[in-house]
Amino acid sequence: MSAVGIGIIGAGVISDTYLANLSAFPDVEVLAVGDLLPDRAQAQAEKYGVPASGTGEDVLAHPGVALVVNLTTPEAHIEVSRAAIAAGKHVWTEKPLGLDREAAAELLREAEAAGLRVGCAPDTLLGPGFQAARRAIEAGTIGRPLFAQTVFQTQGPDLWHPNPAFLFAQGAGPLLDMGPYYFSALVSLLGPVDRVAAVGMKAREERQIHTGPNVGTTFPVEVPSTIQIVTSFEAGAQAQSLLSFDSALERHGVVEIHGTEGTIVIPDPNQFTGRIAYVTPLGTIRDGMSFEQEWIEIEHDVVEVGRGLGALDMVRAIDAGRAHVASGELGFHVLDILLSAQDAAATGRTVLVESTVAPVPLLPAGFDPFVATL
Repeated sequence: MSAVGIGIIGAGVISDTYLANLSAFPDVEVLAVGDLLPDRAQAQAEKYGVPASGTGEDVLAHPGVALVVNLTTPEAHIEVSRAAIAAGKHVWTEKPLGLDREAAAELLREAEAAGLRVGCAPDTLLGPGFQAARRAIEAGTIGRPLFAQTVFQTQGPDLWHPNPAFLFAQGAGPLLDMGPYYFSALVSLLGPVDRVAAVGMKAREERQIHTGPNVGTTFPVEVPSTIQIVTSFEAGAQAQSLLSFDSALERHGVVEIHGTEGTIVIPDPNQFTGRIAYVTPLGTIRDGMSFEQEWIEIEHDVVEVGRGLGALDMVRAIDAGRAHVASGELGFHVLDILLSAQDAAATGRTVLVESTVAPVPLLPAGFDPFVATL
């Protein structure tokens, strides 16, 4: 047995959770951390016991690295991922896959030509909560899925992030920052999307940093900070989704799937586990009848996992010759949906989504990230 070498490029806030989790999975070993600021990479490497650090180029040149985990900011995703492919490395990238369709499509073409794989966050699809919910839906718990509702609303990441400007810049906002979680979940459950309509707004033209060394500094809001989307799926289902950084009411992780035989609520797609429960139809309704319905809980395994699970699944899938769950193709289709929603909000027209994706696979039965399998 031997662990597969991992290199991380990007030593920002999100690298902590990746480093903590990947260091706990016996099938992989983090060999190097790189960043535009080598001192920051060195600090993270020392914190998590990673033997090498430096720049992104140093990670790409490391002979033991077989898979690069790309944790750079969204505008750098394609450049870094393409460099990794050119260096002969598989790539797992944070979401979104890229910021424009053609560059993202070219990345996937280059990977295919090189015989390499691309995976794309979110990997919450691999969490035990989402996997159990999907199995319940596929077992017919709510009959045939008809429509879905999703909600993510918050006051905004400027309240907690020390450098939040990039989250309100082109390529981000709630649409491209949080949208990948919700639409990856919807596509996994309901299949590919064929058209979208949307409306968006900016509550303010400038926001203020509320924490960290730059507290009080203002920055511009470049994209809609609230967007509402109506989605039509190839198989006939529909969905409506709210994504907002402008809400006084904090409400996250609402995902409801309504079917011919019931409604199911599934875990927050930004988390790896959570509540799964469903209700069945009332049947005959009479005047004065109580509409209180009994929620039926679906018990499932609760395993403490987190970001990095998608990279582990890629490594195991390459070894087994099977498809990995959070694929580059899924990431591309979700990007296409989100950019189509952006176009729809800007033009006021329904936009056709030209891409599609094969059915998203489930994890193999008995998948345990903490057992060595290679």
